[in-house]
Amino acid sequence: MTIILWSLIAVCFLAAFAGLVYPVIPSAPLLIIGFLIYGFGFGFTELTVSFWVIQAIFVVLLFTLDYLVSSYTVDRRGGSQAAKIATTVGLIAGPFILPGIGLLIFPFVFAILTEKIISKKTWRDSVSIGIGTVLGILSSALLKGIAMLLMIVVFIMYVV
Repeated sequence: MTIILWSLIAVCFLAAFAGLVYPVIPSAPLLIIGFLIYGFGFGFTELTVSFWVIQAIFVVLLFTLDYLVSSYTVDRRGGSQAAKIATTVGLIAGPFILPGIGLLIFPFVFAILTEKIISKKTWRDSVSIGIGTVLGILSSALLKGIAMLLMIVVFIMYVV
């Protein structure tokens, strides 16, 4: 039974990291599910109130990072609200249309086209905003990956 429980926990953690590539996969909830599997399977004794407070802070950080980093990079390059929406659509659709690289290509192309067609910006400005969206996505994924890894490290520190 122990092997099965730890396997389920590991699957939840790995699936959470898949959420960095496929944004529709709920990374933070999968980590929490892994923690709950441990709690229900082995007991909540090690998972104290301080553990849950730390994890809650990380969950808030994950959601905040995703929005703020992407929004900051688009804003910094002069992107419009329409570009942010188009980028979000590209983030959701891209990985399913073109697995892996679609996560970067579709938000980039959608941001460029949106700025060019709707905002009537120059090609140079539109491409700059498109590059900003890619940089935002990569930066956000890196920071979220680090935060998720820290969540798992905290979990291991509490249970070992």
